[in-house]
Amino acid sequence: MSKRQRIEELDEKLSLLEGQKGKIENEAGEWAEKRDRRNERFKEIRDEIIELKHERDKANERVKELKQKRDEARAKIKRKIEEIKSIRQEVKAVADKKPSQAFQSLQEQFDNIEWKIQTTSLSLQEEKELVEQVKQIEIQLNVYRKLEQLKHKILDLQTEINALQAEGKSCHDGLTRMAQKSQECHQKMLEKIEESKKVKAEADSLHQTFVQTREKEKPIREEIANVLDQMRQFRGEMREEEAIEKKQSEEAIRSELEQQAREKLKRGEKLTWEEFQLLAEKGIDE
Repeated sequence: MSKRQRIEELDEKLSLLEGQKGKIENEAGEWAEKRDRRNERFKEIRDEIIELKHERDKANERVKELKQKRDEARAKIKRKIEEIKSIRQEVKAVADKKPSQAFQSLQEQFDNIEWKIQTTSLSLQEEKELVEQVKQIEIQLNVYRKLEQLKHKILDLQTEINALQAEGKSCHDGLTRMAQKSQECHQKMLEKIEESKKVKAEADSLHQTFVQTREKEKPIREEIANVLDQMRQFRGEMREEEAIEKKQSEEAIRSELEQQAREKLKRGEKLTWEEFQLLAEKGIDE
């Protein structure tokens, strides 16, 4: 078999190998594309996990704030209840001193005596007696005023307690909602973590398949390199053979031209410049 035929056979084999190589590359490309899609999904899930964690932590921080406010409201309520208890004890102590006469009656007496002092001409003794009566009535009236003051203070404290209870309830309801939201975010985050593990495992498996597929290409690439090397070797040998043949052909033509020139020289015929140069190179003078 000639080298040219051998090269043609190798070229056919090369085309077949290139086709096999291309098929494997396409298959590997498909695996790589599937792997990349899984990796992209893994990144998306990871971002979702980060966002859920942020929402959960934010909800937990809000729960902490609301719990602190609720506890502060409860502490204030406790202090105000103790204050009310203390005032009620004071009310009881003052109530023991409450006059037998009603406030309105005492107030009328007080006003009448005051009017009498201001409008009636009194002796010093009479005025002194009336002033003393006013003082005594004032003491009794102050008992009623003190009781009223304490009752108002209790009402004010109770109003404040009601407001604090409403605030505490609002904080408790809010922290309950936030705690529920935190739990929901945490649960979703755990589910996303499990999903991310599954997707990552799939991506790793696809990558392994991709690597194994590319490994199939290695012996084909080596065989392609071997075929190309053989083709280069054969082409090199053909070029050498063609060069030898060309040289031999040129030498044959040169020898024939030289013989023709010698015969012309013997016959005394005129030589061409090329023929003269040819004989001159051989050392033959004209």
